Amino acid sequence: MTDNTASMGVDQEEPEEKELSAGRRVSCDGERATVRYVGPVPPTAGLWLGVEWDNPERGKHNGTHGGVQYFTCRHPKGGSFVRPAKVSLGVDYLTAVQQLYRIDKEEVLREEISIDSKKLKWGRIKDRGLESLPSALLGCCEVNGSGPDGEIRETTPNVEWLDISGSLLSCWEEVSAITQQLDQLEGLQLSNNRLSLPSDPSAHCQAFRSIKVLVLNGCELTWPQILQCAPMWPQLEDLCVEENDITELQRPEGVLQSLKSLSVSSNPLVQHSVLSLAALPRLEHLNLSRTGLSDIRFDDAAPGSQTAMFSALTKLNVDHNNITEWCVVDELGKLPRLAHFVCRSNQLVSSDGNPKTANQLLIAKLRHLVFLNNCEITQKERRGAELDYIKMFGEEWLKAGGGSQTSTEFISQHPRYLSLIDKYGAPEEGELKKPEPFALKNQLLKIKFMFPDDADRKPIEKKLPASMVVQKVKGLLYRLLKVPAADLKLTYTSPKMLGTEFEIDSDLKTLEFYSIEDGDQVLVRWS
Repeated sequence: MTDNTASMGVDQEEPEEKELSAGRRVSCDGERATVRYVGPVPPTAGLWLGVEWDNPERGKHNGTHGGVQYFTCRHPKGGSFVRPAKVSLGVDYLTAVQQLYRIDKEEVLREEISIDSKKLKWGRIKDRGLESLPSALLGCCEVNGSGPDGEIRETTPNVEWLDISGSLLSCWEEVSAITQQLDQLEGLQLSNNRLSLPSDPSAHCQAFRSIKVLVLNGCELTWPQILQCAPMWPQLEDLCVEENDITELQRPEGVLQSLKSLSVSSNPLVQHSVLSLAALPRLEHLNLSRTGLSDIRFDDAAPGSQTAMFSALTKLNVDHNNITEWCVVDELGKLPRLAHFVCRSNQLVSSDGNPKTANQLLIAKLRHLVFLNNCEITQKERRGAELDYIKMFGEEWLKAGGGSQTSTEFISQHPRYLSLIDKYGAPEEGELKKPEPFALKNQLLKIKFMFPDDADRKPIEKKLPASMVVQKVKGLLYRLLKVPAADLKLTYTSPKMLGTEFEIDSDLKTLEFYSIEDGDQVLVRWS
């Protein structure tokens, strides 16, 4: 029954029983848990804590011992019984600040802080005391509360960014007790917490009055729960709720109306509920990557027309989804301001199987596009893509009636075609491109394998078919390196995006699936 956890490695007094109650957050050997039961567990003597681990793999059972149900867990093996002496109850905000910033003051007070790809610049800080601290980065510092009343405002009054991810806070009221004393606070990182919902969210508006950026990744939140909390954040502009329990999205009625950026990445979304987000009038950036998205329809607009939905949206990310049909891209072409589009690791394939042709189709179909997969589209690239598009489907257009009266079916499949003819003129007979057979298997990519963790190993260049699955690539590397394929970890870089590594995370997908192109580098690491 017992959970054989080691001691914490520091001098620690056993928590008093009055400090322990159901709902209390604790840590044990670096793992976070919520206390669900405090009391005896016969036939053993003494006090036990029944805890539900944030990481269910850490547990052993569902709160049952000897046929008695002492508590319940979301996961059938997410619970354990531990002795009180084995857990830490954490420290208050000020203690955490003093412990952390006494250790490495120069590093934590650097002028530019980067959190989740967001950079906050603070300018020159002459006085490096806690009263001038611009950001408090207390992630995983086991913060459990605010401490003595009013002391936060006196000690760290100028904090603009607060990171208390992975804390031991148990409810929004405890978060509010901290933030209400930080009058300058604009950014709040609360990822990997388990916070019970507030009974009266509007009562905490003042505590979060200045918050513009909020990160709530990995908090096991549903969308209704987020909407329930939303009245607390009246000025919120940037909300990140990745890796939660969000499925069906509902319209944000009267809340989140100032939101400009929203990321719901890595949530299993119900497809068409995405349209509910169109009720956010100022939404400019939307991240739908890794949500299982395969379709989206704007039925309020005819093919080639503009939808009234998402009128402010300029940037959309649909990376790592299940989009296979070009009609989905035509629907996205209805968005009136879509300028940045990220669409890697889907299965949009052109008739010739060439990823570059697929990118040309995306450019031609999305008239307002300025950046594709974070690469700027030049005027020359756009002109070439649109002219090739005209030629590629010219024969089909002629069969559909050509210039006299183009069929409705052709227009629905190629809603931009007629406007491109108006722009460039109809294609000449000799310019028409005949449909080519699917040639993906014949397309060879020149790839350079690099070994960043082995400076003495020279790069290896190979020509591989774009249709080659990653599993076979690893088999090739095994023969070259004598390293088991299961130990190999692959990423790739492209000359188009220097300094960025893209993960190759499935052995069953092809090189083409990951948009790997001729001249890219595959970085090979192993454990």
